[in-house]
Amino acid sequence: QVQLVESGGGLVQPGGSLRLSCGASGSIFSISAMGWYRQAPGKQRELVAVINSGGSTNYADSVKGRFTISRDNAKNTLYLQMNSLKPEDTAVYYCNAGGTIVTGSRLEVFGSWGQGTQVTVSS
Repeated sequence: QVQLVESGGGLVQPGGSLRLSCGASGSIFSISAMGWYRQAPGKQRELVAVINSGGSTNYADSVKGRFTISRDNAKNTLYLQMNSLKPEDTAVYYCNAGGTIVTGSRLEVFGSWGQGTQVTVSS
């Protein structure tokens, strides 16, 4: 199995910045897409940004120009640089990854979620 651990959340004032990290560990053979999602109280989980193994990215309209997703393939780590934060960005942010793992002599597809990290934007 693959474990994803997020870090970097916290309390920040409007206009401030935070950088989230997500480290993947386990018998990983390859990771294809990785992404950040968020869930605010009383709302459904929504896509924030995704990045594939080649570095192509896609962002939710609400974060374009403010957030930047990146990954370090050598370290199996995903990042989200969040600038110009707004109160409406307040949510639990989750990391997601999919790819293949080594199981004995076989490769199996995996999809995993992290436990989430709280981001609160408030004055």
